[in-house]
Amino acid sequence: MPPEKIELPPKYYLTYFQYLIDFVKKKYQHILNETEQQFLADFEALTENEKCLFIRFCNRTGTFFRTEKLKYVEIENIPESLNGLIDKGFIESLSENHLLEAAEVLDIFSKSELIELAKMLNLETRGKASLKKEEVLDWLLAVGNWEDMIYLLNSEDYANIYGLPHSLVKVVKQTEVQMLKFLFFGSRHGDMTEFVTRDLGFQSYEKFDEDKMVAYFQTRQEVEDKLKVSLAREDFYLMQQADIEILDIYNWFMDWTETHRKELSEIAILTYGTFSLRVALYLEKKKALDEALTIFRLTEESPSRERQVRILDKQKNREEAKALCELILAEPQNATEQFFAEDYLNRIEAILLKKKSKKAVTQQLHNSDFITIATTWKRQVEFGVVDYYQNRGMKAEFTENHLWRSLFGLLFWDIIFDTDSLAIHHPLQRSPSDLFKPTFFEKRKEKMEERLKMLEDEDATIVYMNRIFFEKFGLTNPLVQWYGGLFPLILTLLERLSPEQITLITLEMAKNLRQNLRGFPDLFIWADGEYSFIEVKSPTDSLSNQQLFWLRFFESVNVRSKVLRVEWAVEV
Repeated sequence: MPPEKIELPPKYYLTYFQYLIDFVKKKYQHILNETEQQFLADFEALTENEKCLFIRFCNRTGTFFRTEKLKYVEIENIPESLNGLIDKGFIESLSENHLLEAAEVLDIFSKSELIELAKMLNLETRGKASLKKEEVLDWLLAVGNWEDMIYLLNSEDYANIYGLPHSLVKVVKQTEVQMLKFLFFGSRHGDMTEFVTRDLGFQSYEKFDEDKMVAYFQTRQEVEDKLKVSLAREDFYLMQQADIEILDIYNWFMDWTETHRKELSEIAILTYGTFSLRVALYLEKKKALDEALTIFRLTEESPSRERQVRILDKQKNREEAKALCELILAEPQNATEQFFAEDYLNRIEAILLKKKSKKAVTQQLHNSDFITIATTWKRQVEFGVVDYYQNRGMKAEFTENHLWRSLFGLLFWDIIFDTDSLAIHHPLQRSPSDLFKPTFFEKRKEKMEERLKMLEDEDATIVYMNRIFFEKFGLTNPLVQWYGGLFPLILTLLERLSPEQITLITLEMAKNLRQNLRGFPDLFIWADGEYSFIEVKSPTDSLSNQQLFWLRFFESVNVRSKVLRVEWAVEV
């Protein structure tokens, strides 16, 4: 029997927006400025229909709208609500004051409508129908008179004759609305549709005590600093799409950094580090190496130091590259960085000694075993190896990262989502805000170590994992990949490995979840008294540093694992 279809109430969006407003008032009242406070008061003074229409506007893309296209059956008397919103300053009619926004106004019309408007302006339109809409729009902006356009677009007579709207409006106060959403979600990525996906059953979240949720931002400066960086990052992405000159992007970024970087609060510096890395990687990709190097030096976020070494090497500045590698080895951020630095220094030494050097991953790959399987598995080599072992009486599953991630997510579920960590800020969080930060393990170390003591009691462990799996099944957790066969697979893992091995591996994961959630071997195979983790490599595959890290770590804790090269059978 199919699940019952869920239908949201007609004015569901008003309920969501009102919840967001009430939540922000409760958590952020102390940092709202006068304009935002006034917005909240003015919004509360709107009629219900006016609130609904304004929210409908805010939930749509763009700022300008054609009122004749507004069709919302749940809103009574839309013209009356429009007039009310205009009178109360929530929307405004099209006027000469919108000259600088002319492109945005015209963009809401189709190409044929723009050509019709040009005819009404007595402009020559021959050949324009073959152009793209963007080209017609640019042409009309260049040759048309804005005052005449406004007159025509607002003229009911012309609208009746040519089918054009007689009422265009601009939504105002969107800055205040965006700020409220930013405060609620803690980022520019949050969207009101997340309420919808939750209530329609497409997404299920862990439930939190709202009183124990803490504000993401503690001060007004934190809010404005992070918003400032987020907006600059969005500007950068727009520059990429517009294919702006590389040096112009570099100069823009450096000017922005010089103006704002020193004043940024800690919460914004983290976002700035990621932002800097993205700009530097883009410049490096575009071969602007000097400029990329300058920006890479503004952040140590991985892989900044690795990219610096690569650029210095290309520039034949190997002494500085060696010095940076030595700094990396003294305090590596992750396995990829560590192995890269080791390989680079070994290569430089080999060059001096006129010897050949091999990367650590290459040596590991060349020293590994191999099997031969049919070429029919070329597009799914891992499953070909699964078939190989199953035909030999072994049980085998393609588990890669999801088995270890899921074990971690289930074993520490309540600790991950613990509101005492001060990392839960709103009810739609998929994960704590510090999940991929160094503070994640620092805050939870004692509780995690205490939980791991449970593994010494096999029965208690099975009871606990069974309860968590079925109690939380389907809830959003970025670490857990839900499917029916996951639970027995985790039980098999817990049976084959000792409590000490599970403890050492999960704690190593926790130290750097951003990096250490990946790189696990592809396959888990087992039979009576036997098991192994297998990293499968086809003839054209290479081993990554992170994969080598886990293979070596498994070896250090006596967990059986290996690399297995695949060769294709010769077809007769």
